[in-house]
Formats: sequence, structure tokens, C-alpha cells
Amino acid sequence: MLRRLLFRLLVTFCCLLLPLPAASAQQVVQAESGSGSWLIGLPPGSRTPPRTIYRSPQLQGPMPTNDWWSSLAWMPLSEAMYPHPLAVQTVPAGLQIAYPGPSITANQAAIFGHIGGPGSDLILGHSEVNSFPEATVDSFSDWFVTARMQREQHSLLLTFGHGSPYVFAVCAGGHPTVSFKTPPRIETTDAPPQVLVVRVLNRRYALIAPTGSRWTGQGTTRLSTDTAGKNWLTIAVLPDESPATLQLLLRHAAAHVVDSQVTWEYLPQENRVRTEFRITTTAREGTEHDTLMCLYPHQWRFTESRLTDLQYASIRGPLKVLQGHQFETLHTLPPLLPALPLLSRQSRSDIVPLLQADLATPPQLHGDTYWLGKQLGKWSVLMPLAEQAAQPELAAECQRRIRTVLEDFLTAHGTDGNVTRPAESLFAWDPVWHSLIGLPASYGSDDQLNDHHFHYGYFLHAAAQLALRDREWGLRWKQSLLMLVRDIASADRTDPMFPFLRCFDPWAGHSWASGHARFGDGNNNESSSEALNAWFGILLLGEALQDQQLRDLGAWMLAVEAAAIDDYWFDVRDELCPPSWPASVVTMVWGGKGANATWFSDNPEEVHGINFLPVTSASFYLGRHPGYPQRNFNALVQENAARDRNDGRRFDRWADIMWMYQALCDPAEAAQAWHSRPADFQPETGNSRAATFAWISLFQQLGTLDCSDSADTPWTVSFQNENEHTSLIWNLSDVPRTVRFQNTQTVECPPRTLKVFTRPR
Repeated sequence: MLRRLLFRLLVTFCCLLLPLPAASAQQVVQAESGSGSWLIGLPPGSRTPPRTIYRSPQLQGPMPTNDWWSSLAWMPLSEAMYPHPLAVQTVPAGLQIAYPGPSITANQAAIFGHIGGPGSDLILGHSEVNSFPEATVDSFSDWFVTARMQREQHSLLLTFGHGSPYVFAVCAGGHPTVSFKTPPRIETTDAPPQVLVVRVLNRRYALIAPTGSRWTGQGTTRLSTDTAGKNWLTIAVLPDESPATLQLLLRHAAAHVVDSQVTWEYLPQENRVRTEFRITTTAREGTEHDTLMCLYPHQWRFTESRLTDLQYASIRGPLKVLQGHQFETLHTLPPLLPALPLLSRQSRSDIVPLLQADLATPPQLHGDTYWLGKQLGKWSVLMPLAEQAAQPELAAECQRRIRTVLEDFLTAHGTDGNVTRPAESLFAWDPVWHSLIGLPASYGSDDQLNDHHFHYGYFLHAAAQLALRDREWGLRWKQSLLMLVRDIASADRTDPMFPFLRCFDPWAGHSWASGHARFGDGNNNESSSEALNAWFGILLLGEALQDQQLRDLGAWMLAVEAAAIDDYWFDVRDELCPPSWPASVVTMVWGGKGANATWFSDNPEEVHGINFLPVTSASFYLGRHPGYPQRNFNALVQENAARDRNDGRRFDRWADIMWMYQALCDPAEAAQAWHSRPADFQPETGNSRAATFAWISLFQQLGTLDCSDSADTPWTVSFQNENEHTSLIWNLSDVPRTVRFQNTQTVECPPRTLKVFTRPR
């Protein structure tokens, strides 16, 4: 404990000493225990994020990035932000507020829920300021943020967050104003005089001032309220015309949110994760401290909390309203194994020439964190396959490659603090944005802080596979590996080096890829499958190092994001996408839209496949909803046929990934396609021939997934065919254990062994 405290003090001291605007200030920091080192400060010539963070002077320490509101910290005035059900944007006149729900549209390109043009629906402003120069982050919590807009002594503090139908404002040096493009219709209601209900097109808002306030400007485009010195205002969006709904929103309008916190717990005996969401409010008047929270589908499906009858529309589907300040969700982990299994003597024999071919070419041991990461991912899957196939030399070659790359990257090369290879194979910590940047970088992982969880997930999975085989190695490099974990998902709110849960949004239930979110559609996340690969890497590393906190963090994010993928990328229940949506999947989730596209291709194989790869022993979640994989694959075939005018099953890109996905619903056809491949077939860059064979043959042998019965371990997958039900149980511990299924079946599992348990259907 003392050594950890001293290390934190050293980091803080170094941060204070470093001239933050300079990218070249650098210091090699050795791991305080074990092996590895990294830079504090980036090497000369490196691309860096902006040296300015738009935040209030009192707000110090790590600034969150990769969040739904991140553009607020990266720009003088933000891009659109999407705290559903609302959409907001800081503009010179104040805060633009809109409710996209009633105007959601869809076409072949996307499902759209935009904020709308400048000034729509309304702008919350200040009576004494026509144009603010900037907005800064004044404070933040786990899913709320407060922006400060100020000119001289005149200021607006604006608080908004995920799931809130409210925007809370505190005005100093004047009065709050609300402006419109055209005079709004002011409706007659039973609300008290300090409340105005206005209609803007097909949206209704309640403008709620303190008791004793009076409104002026009716009939014009600018309403103003004298708040009798109380200086606060709440704007609420109304989901329907009911007077009871209005009264409910008025009841909670003075309870301004001041904090939001998430906590989680992994429940091993149930193989589920519990998430608690808790909001703290301050009563601007009255005694009400509860608020209204609009839950996403992946939340309301999995909570036992009582919900009201209210709903808001969103591009994620209906948001159901909870009245209170706290609720919990329970999510089951999807089926997992630590490695792809080879169950028959024939498969262990047939895979040998494939392994040899996959490892025949000289390895790529240097490169950027993404493309080299994909090679780490490939070798991580090949190594246990080589072990099962009794090919120790091939397994050792995989291990050698992984060790070489990881130890190289986890060491800041040089002597006496001078980095001799500043742009090759090292991690450098940026003291401005408190982020660990791998060099060489790619896809804006340096100057935009993009995609860190995609990149580092491959590193963590590879490290976990090594640590499973050599725990001493894992413990020796643990502190260096935890730097990667802390960068993408620090679980410590007091971490001096990294923000809390950088890439994972606990309310949205999924990760965000852009570090800055400087888009009119908000932030985005494309490859949901690579995000899940990162959380799998953390979970597996926690198991390998016997680190319960690390294991629980990975289990929580994996279980929750898998549920979000089911709803928002795949809509597996066919309930959430609007009827006008003609596409089959959402391949990129944005704050303001769901896109049918990728950043790099419109090829149907890649449009679908970017949310399949990498296919690993953590990918069984893709098939846990019976019937859905067939729907997805059929749509892929139809789209491919329309594009290439063939039968749709001749894939010119990522064919191996397509066949592996097909095996979830039709293993016989997938096997036929695999065996009919051309002699010079090349798999997707991060995949391999051996992994393709192992995955397809597993389903061909055992049938389709059966997720109807979970066990008290994450490391089990069950299958069924016409005749039998088979469960694969991998005991990673050093002692025997009894695994219990929910159907009361128990199975005895030897230590560090895969147990195959078969029973008739």
C-alpha cells in the first residue's frame, strides 16, 4: 500500500513538473515492481491531441475522453451531443435543445435522430449575453456533465445527462431566456404561473422557473423569466399530451442532478453481473429529491425496478421512465471459453497442416498498435490450438512471437532516460489528456485518442494467454499491462493517471471509439466485436493473474456490452428499429443515428463482418439468440447478390469470417464452403486457417448453441443437435471443482482441463 501511494505521489509530482503544452518533455518510468517501462511525455515529433482542454480552471485531473459529451472538452463550442431522449449543443447564444424522438426517420443509409438545424427546437440563453465565446466543462459524473458558458460576470451553468428529460440551468448576472426560430405556441394548462408549456412543431416542452417567477415575451421569439433572485431554470421535454405527465415532470423539476455514479458486482454463482445506477440531486426548492430516468432497452429489459407508463422515443428504441434515484440491472454473461477446443482425434490431426501454413511466413513483429495487435490476436488463438494438436514447436513459436511483441512494446527503450526509438514499439503517457498512447499509432489513436480499446484489447488477450501458461511472467509484467487496462477502463475514480472508464459508457451500455466526438452525429462505435474482445482480454487476464477486481471489471463490461450489441447493433428481437428501416443491421452506432456503413467500405461482407471479428472463443455471444444468425446471414447473402450479381455466397472479402458466422446457424453449409475454398485462399488479416477450421468443425460436430441453461462459471458453452446436448466446461483453476448448472445438473471438472459433458436430449 505504501509503495502504491509513493508511486501515485511520484506521478502527480512528475505531472506538475512537466510543461504540459510541450509534446517533447519525456521521462522513462520503470514499473515499480516487475518488468516494463513507459514514457511520461511524448517523444519529439509525435502527433499529440490538442494542448488545450476546454474546462473551468477549478476542474483538474484526468479529463474523460471517448464519451458522448467529449466535444465539449475538445472545442470552444461543442458539436451536437445526444443525452437521449434529448439532443443538445453549445452555440454562441447558449444551449440548443431538441427532442429528436418524434422526428426519427430511416433510409438505406441510416436511422436518423438528429438535433436539427441551428436554433431548433429552442435555445436556452442569458438575458445579458447575445454571444458566448466558448463553453467549458465545469464538472462531470458518470453519465452527466455540466457546461459553463461565461462572458465577464454573466454565466450559465448547464447540466444534462443520459436518460434525463431535463436540462438544468443556473444563471448568474442576469435572467434565463429561451429563444425560438418562430414564436412558439404557448399552451393553456393547469400549471402554476412560473411554468410555460410551449409547442415547437410536434414537440412539447415545459419551461419551469422558481416559484414567484414571471415570464415575459409571449408572442415573440424570445421568452425571459425574472426568477426573483433564485436564478435557476429547468427545461423538460414532455413525451405526451397527458396533464398527469406534465404534473409528474413538474414534481421533479426542482431536483437538480449534481452527481451520477455506477457500481457493479460480478456474481460468480449466478454467472451474472449486477449494475447499480444512483443519482444525487439537490432541491432548488421544495423537498423532492427523486428524479425521472429514461432507461434504454438493454436496461429496462433487465431490471426488476418498477417503471412508470411513460415512454420517450429514441433511435435506440423506446425509453421507459423510472421515478426515483436508483435502480439495478442484472445481465448474464454470454457463453465463453478461454480457447477454441479441438474435440476429436480427427480434428486434431486435420488442423496440423493448417497451423503449419499459418505460421510458415516470417512474422510481423513491429508495427502500429492496431495491425500488430491483430497479429497478436491471431497468435493468441493459434497457440492453444497448437497445444491441443500436440504440436509443441508450433505452440512455442506462437508464444515466442507474443512474448517478443509484448515485451518490446511494454518497454520504453533507451538508457539514462533517453529514448532511442521514439516512434517504434513503446507506450507513452500524455500528461495533458492523461492517456497512454501506443507508438506507432494508427487511425488517430495518438492525436485523436481514437480506438484505444480496439487496439489494446488484442494486447490484453495475448497477455492473458501467456499468463495462463506462465503466471510468473504475467505477475512480472502486471503493472505494465495494467497501464493498458487503466487507459481504456480504469475502475478507480481517484486514479491520478487516467479517467474513470474512458472507453466504456456505463449508461449507454457500450463503448465509444472517437476520443473527441467532434461530429454532428455525436460519438460513434463501429466494431462492437472488437470492443467485446477488449473486455474479454481483461476478464481472461484477471483469471490468469487471480486478480478478482480485474476479472470482475472485464465480466461486467462484457456482459453489459453484449446485451447492448444484441439491441442496438443487431436488434435480435426485431423490436427496436423503425419499420421504415430497410437495412438488416446497424453497423455503426452514433449518438444521433444508427448507420448502415463502415468507415472504410460498403462491401456487404465488411459491413456485416466488422461486427463479427475477431472470431475467438469469446464470440459465442453472436449465436445466443436462436434464429437471429440465420436472419443476419440471409440478409448478407441478399445484399451481396444485389451488389455483385452472383448467388450472394461467393465472398470476395473476409470469406473465412462469413463462413464462421454461418456456422452458427448452418454448420454443414459452412463446412462445405470451407472445404471448397481455392488452394490459394488467404484468411482475413487477423484470422487464420486453423481458427476457421476449429470454429466450423466445432459446430459441425456439436450442433447449434443452447443458452437456455447457464452454470456457475463463465467458462462453459453448451450445444445441441437432434440427438444430444453437450456442455464444454473449462476449469482454469489449479484445483478440481464442481460446476453447477441452473437445472441442478452438476459436473466434476479436473483442474486446468476441458471437460466434455454429453447427455441425450
